Amino acid sequence: MKRILLVMMLGLFSTGLIAQGYEVGDVATDFRLLNVDGNYVSLSDYEDAKGIVLIFSCNHCPYVVAYEDRMIELHNRYAPKGFPVVAVNPNDSIVVPADSYTKMIERAAEKNFPFAYLLDADQAVFPVYGATRTPHIFLLEKVEDEFIVAYIGAIDDNFRDASAVEEPYLANAIDALLAGRRPDPVFTRAIGCTIKVQQ
Repeated sequence: MKRILLVMMLGLFSTGLIAQGYEVGDVATDFRLLNVDGNYVSLSDYEDAKGIVLIFSCNHCPYVVAYEDRMIELHNRYAPKGFPVVAVNPNDSIVVPADSYTKMIERAAEKNFPFAYLLDADQAVFPVYGATRTPHIFLLEKVEDEFIVAYIGAIDDNFRDASAVEEPYLANAIDALLAGRRPDPVFTRAIGCTIKVQQ
């Protein structure tokens, strides 16, 4: 019986039905990804930051499109306070050509993104973090020389209408860290498009 259960568990892991990735309190792994400006960016580049608002994002997803202005606003509001936005596109561009690196450059220019917009070209970063959607937020707090996951989930409770938001989860979480408190909640359910991979 134990052997059967073990085989079943291994099967669930291999098919991705059991979510893997970070939990709040985990140390975030650094990466080196290509930015839309042609330079490579790592978490370690943000030496003076108090943290990073890491957003798994893309071009085509209507949920992301609905949040783009809010992402820009969050960066403009919190980057001066030490929490810049860093967006990472995890999608396979063969599956979704609209999420190609060239299209990323075009979208960043159209929206005048003030933050880094990086390509997870090998799709190696998003599984480590456990991202499953776009947008999917991982708020990282700088503790000494490490980035610690402080909040995971959604930007707020209303992707359709920014003016109707009642719970700005991400902003509240950043404000809590700036005030020396723990975010509450530390986890919400990310709402968005599934990350696209080749089958």
